[in-house]
Amino acid sequence: MTSLKPQLILFDCDGTLVDSHGHITDVMQQTFEECDLPALAASAVRDVIGLSLDEAVRRLLPQGSKDQREMVIAGYRQRYGAEPDASPLYIGVRQTLETLRQNGYWLGIVTGKSHRGLMRTLDQHDLHAAFHVWRTADVCPSKPHPAMVLECMQELGVDAAQTSVVGDSCFDIEMAAASGVQALGVSFGVGTPESLQQAGASDVVHNFEDLLVHFPPLQGEA
Repeated sequence: MTSLKPQLILFDCDGTLVDSHGHITDVMQQTFEECDLPALAASAVRDVIGLSLDEAVRRLLPQGSKDQREMVIAGYRQRYGAEPDASPLYIGVRQTLETLRQNGYWLGIVTGKSHRGLMRTLDQHDLHAAFHVWRTADVCPSKPHPAMVLECMQELGVDAAQTSVVGDSCFDIEMAAASGVQALGVSFGVGTPESLQQAGASDVVHNFEDLLVHFPPLQGEA
């Protein structure tokens, strides 16, 4: 049997694996209200989902003071950590991840969440065992900086030709492009198919299980 190089698929989390945008939006809007800041449109929050919390708040408060931004960041973290998060996995995620693993792929996560936030999500959905590697926005620069992807590649010893990114936002696709790896978009998060393709996605899937078309079983042993 011919031995093949391993193939790594790096997934965004919010809006790609987990339908969490509604919860994130609600918490950010409530935080702005509690900080006596102007009401925040849901669309404004959706536009920054995928970024690190610090960068997202900077964009939401471009004219705000450092103290205001720090107040929002602290308030968001406190509220998000205190409230139960019932954000479900998208349909087909668990089964598709298991099939990809059975088909020989290595899986990872590259997310704008903090490490604590990601662990909470993986605990909630019992998904720790599905992933070989992950990077979060509190240990790496915010997307679209390529650090998350490059560090995952380095940790597992794979190169750009062996790596793909799957995400729902243009930040994910731009991060992939900056890393020199293939990117696939999903249409059920924040990005439209048109915007994702314009950002550089090679294709956009409309159902999570459709990723199996792009990642067929690997032949041989990695």
